[in-house]
Amino acid sequence: MDPITLAILIMILLFALLAVGLPIGFAMGVTGFLGSSLLIDFDAALSLLGQTAFETPITYNLSIVPLFILMGYFASNSGLSAALFNACNTWLGHRRGGLGLATIGGCGAFAAVCGSSLATAATMTQVALPEMKRFNYADSLSTGAIAAGGTIGILIPPSVILVLYGILTETNIGELFLAGFIPGILLILVFMLTISVVTRLNPELGPRGKKTTFREKMLAIKSVWGTVALFILVIGGIYTGIFSPEEAAGIGASGALLLALIARTMTWTIFTNCLMETVRTSAMIFTILIGAILFNNFLVLSAVPDAIGGWIEGLAVSKMAILVIILLIYLVLGCALDALAMILLTIPIFFPVIQKLGFDPIWFGIVIVMVVELGLITPPVGMNVFIIKGMAQEIPLGRIYSGVMPFVISLILLIILIVMVPEIATWLPSTMSKFN
Repeated sequence: MDPITLAILIMILLFALLAVGLPIGFAMGVTGFLGSSLLIDFDAALSLLGQTAFETPITYNLSIVPLFILMGYFASNSGLSAALFNACNTWLGHRRGGLGLATIGGCGAFAAVCGSSLATAATMTQVALPEMKRFNYADSLSTGAIAAGGTIGILIPPSVILVLYGILTETNIGELFLAGFIPGILLILVFMLTISVVTRLNPELGPRGKKTTFREKMLAIKSVWGTVALFILVIGGIYTGIFSPEEAAGIGASGALLLALIARTMTWTIFTNCLMETVRTSAMIFTILIGAILFNNFLVLSAVPDAIGGWIEGLAVSKMAILVIILLIYLVLGCALDALAMILLTIPIFFPVIQKLGFDPIWFGIVIVMVVELGLITPPVGMNVFIIKGMAQEIPLGRIYSGVMPFVISLILLIILIVMVPEIATWLPSTMSKFN
């Protein structure tokens, strides 16, 4: 059978397995193994399966994944999220829509020690939603702000999604982290501006909170100094070349544990739960990654990336039009797949095309992460929306979607800006060489 025809049939089988509910890692692994068996032979494909399953979890570069996950669990289970929200609320809560502004700020700060959108959304739902209910915020604004703020988790470094993108594309992870910093700050500011606009148009959506004194503001900063110091240490160390991203992950996990011990919020039960959840999450990610590598090997053997690249080169359209088509495909996939699955499934197909078109791989990584963020809050699915719905079942799903739409528009505009001005993402990584 022609390799391209076989590849098409294998991809159809992959999506059929996903449609019947088979986990993405197993679906990609089974189809990749089957395709390789048919292209080469069974024994060679079986040997490749065993080698991949053995070597992937012990790869040094991948040690960064469980360490940053552990850092996130230490942070989310030790009260750091509540302290960050309270600090932002102390400074911003008295403004119109102030609790919404504090939610976005808290999400951004928590993302800096968490790295997960779903964890950020779930944690801030517990912390911020009750406070916004107490001040009679509209459910649409409160849940929309939390859902949108949660997306910051995979853009502000450290980000597990950026780590996996860097490993799959052999792109410098430290530079990817730095590339996400300025777009992440812009995303926070854009979401805050969105809240300011909607509450100015309809002040009843987000009433003002109580005013605080200067002393209370200073005490609030004092309560989160450790988190700020930890973020500066981790990212600053990578930027200056003092330590590698893998070393930064270990320092980050140790620092988050130390902060929890200093705050006396870490118990033995919480500690063991953090370890177990880290093992479960890491096992899930590694399973998906092994499946993705097997599927990627099959694609390489069948020459699918080369065929797609050649087809695209023959199109009478600009490379920017091709980029737009790729981004639209990600938006459609976002309706059915989570962020991790989208990255691992599509990057082996699209990244060779991006290379042939001459786009910067670091810039493309940030753009893709932002499009994936959009998928997390866009109807008809939106994983962040369903996380919030599951934790606040009394709020209708339609109301959450109506609240998130202004943020969807804002995120689309920011994506367009970064596509048109790549330097927003690439400038900071370009300065790393001064320290290395």
